[in-house]
Amino acid sequence: MLQPAYVLHQRAYRNTSAILELFTPEHGRVGVVAKGVRGQKPRYPALLQTFQPLLVSWNQGGELGLLTSAEAQGVALTICPQFIASGFYLNEILLRLLQRHDAQLELFGWYDTALRDLSALGSSADQSGLEIALRRFEMRLLSALGYGLVLDHDVHSSMPVQAEQQYIYHLEQGPMLVDARVDDYNSESFGIPVTGHTLLAMQANNFSADATRRQAKHLLRAVLGVYLGSKPLASRQLMLQSAHLAQRVAQ
Repeated sequence: MLQPAYVLHQRAYRNTSAILELFTPEHGRVGVVAKGVRGQKPRYPALLQTFQPLLVSWNQGGELGLLTSAEAQGVALTICPQFIASGFYLNEILLRLLQRHDAQLELFGWYDTALRDLSALGSSADQSGLEIALRRFEMRLLSALGYGLVLDHDVHSSMPVQAEQQYIYHLEQGPMLVDARVDDYNSESFGIPVTGHTLLAMQANNFSADATRRQAKHLLRAVLGVYLGSKPLASRQLMLQSAHLAQRVAQ
């Protein structure tokens, strides 16, 4: 039976084949061998690409399955060159964090939404639309994997977060109210400084304020770093290069 899927990554295999890392709702991340997809007369020409909604089937015979059928499920999503590195970023963190054959029905839908949000950003779109799409997906990814953020209460006192207060978010624990007696609370050895307003805005999925987006990016990068490990993200370097190029063009 055909299953919805996206290609997260592809690499050459033998003479004319490729190994695909697929993301599907019912089977999560799946690795398959796609035979005859390279060469002069490739099977599925221009179809097995990133950001192309697919319907696929495969036979699972071990760690890697064998792709048996693939067809387009609508047109490929077109992401502007200045934002495409962000699409690769979504793929890379999924590859790094998802276990094989672990169903992710909700996360698949959120990934599809994030890609469509990126696709809707025009070349003249401001950076805020991009940041909102990425932050929302990062939060949903952490939640789907069982690492959801504590945003509504102080994990030390259990008191509700107050918008006007300052907190330190202790990684793998949650926010704690800043102790005024600690002079160097901004040191990241204590965690990530964040305002109560930002925590509550993140809880409400509201990233409209510049300060919220800035602090949320800092916090989510640190939290994801715990689970991604020390190996740098290739897509993050590409995002930095794209941002620098865009600044040079604008000057």
